[in-house]
Amino acid sequence: MPNDYRGLSFWLDSLVESGADELAPRPELTTNHDVDVCIVGGGLTGLWTAYYLAKSDPALRIAVLEKHIVGFGASGRNGGWCSALFPRSATSLEREHGREAAVAMRRAMVDTVDEVGRISAAEGIDCDFVKGGTVAFARSSTQLSAARSEVEQAADFGVDKLELWDAAEVKSRFGASGLGDEPTAVGASFDPACARVQPAKLVRGLARVVEGLGVCVYERTEVTNWFARRVRFRSTDAGGSTFDGIVTTETIVIAVEGYGARLPRVGRHILPIYSLMIATEPLSDDAWREIGIEHGQTFADYRHLLVYGQRTADNRFAFGGRGARYHWGSEIRPEYDHDGRVFEHLRRTLADLFPAAGMAAVTHHWGGPLGVPRDWHATASYNPKTGVALAGGYVGDGLSTTNLAGRTLSDLIREEQTELTALPWVNHRSPQWEPEPLRFLGANLGLLGTGLADVEERVTRRPSLAAKLMGPLTGH
Repeated sequence: MPNDYRGLSFWLDSLVESGADELAPRPELTTNHDVDVCIVGGGLTGLWTAYYLAKSDPALRIAVLEKHIVGFGASGRNGGWCSALFPRSATSLEREHGREAAVAMRRAMVDTVDEVGRISAAEGIDCDFVKGGTVAFARSSTQLSAARSEVEQAADFGVDKLELWDAAEVKSRFGASGLGDEPTAVGASFDPACARVQPAKLVRGLARVVEGLGVCVYERTEVTNWFARRVRFRSTDAGGSTFDGIVTTETIVIAVEGYGARLPRVGRHILPIYSLMIATEPLSDDAWREIGIEHGQTFADYRHLLVYGQRTADNRFAFGGRGARYHWGSEIRPEYDHDGRVFEHLRRTLADLFPAAGMAAVTHHWGGPLGVPRDWHATASYNPKTGVALAGGYVGDGLSTTNLAGRTLSDLIREEQTELTALPWVNHRSPQWEPEPLRFLGANLGLLGTGLADVEERVTRRPSLAAKLMGPLTGH
């Protein structure tokens, strides 16, 4: 267990630096306990579930058990995109669940972006929420074709309001940067359904709100297993002494995302894949005018090896991407949060996208695991016979999807039939990942193939055959 939680991400570090939050652990659970709902995991999925349950039924006795501190995992380390992205495309959802279900899922995801903003404002959670949309740059004719297809698909389903910008439009908006003077972008798509968020402010603020609603949040309390109506835990105090206990409960909510791979009852149902990030020093207002990214905007491009970024409230770049390998046996260790090769790749890529950022010092490096189900299909599920609910498998698109999960699980647990409980991800069960060594080989060959797809497109100037072959395996 790390002693310096602020080192987990720029987001957490900035809370301590500003004096807003010392990240001091809350008290651990040191007795056997009896509640109505026991939530395993103090991230956004667990806290949003606690929030909507407590709002709907204030009489419920709810406890959240977190192994470290609130926001320790992906909820305090992610890219800060509150977007309408779902790991499965609308076309893929239509193939599996039908058109009406796919449209309903898209509508729910778009609405969720505004719901996060609404609740944050209503509850006084100052999380730097600004809805500025996402710009995805097309940096070749092949990528422009991909952008055009994405915009056309969105128009076909009639929910998302994507726009296609040509090279002139990109140059007018980002004209003083390398994207304009020596155009490396031949177009872009713009999706208005995304907000810039400081994720640690959101998750830590939400924890304080649910405590105000009567929810008990216990930290340094690790769940080791669960059974029907019982949760087994081990808590550790500041001195290192431990206590083993049982929580008796009517309902158990499993909200651990990628970390579930290390729990015996989740195991191969989830694959922990690492995503890494960097943050630069603050840039001047003149530099940002040259770059063209506005406050509230997030950005990416159409490469296959995903990158993502935002302009932070204090005028830094926060920029991340994939590229870190999967570790044997779904192992999760603190040292895997850092990979010098990937960090250098991110620094070069950011400077390539925005040359004005090339001179900025990189002040923070961090990363962590996200959860990938075998079919890239997130779920919000509940079994009333066992009293076990779970949500996850967001594949990195969880900052907003966790809110939808919390609302959906609240309705399912309270046995309410609503539009949310009819969504196609409800009670979806993904197949398990293959055992080792197949899992190790498949995950890392997939990562290698994604990188090779980008090389293939640069060389051939045609859509990648490798990417086409991998598409059905990655929710497309």
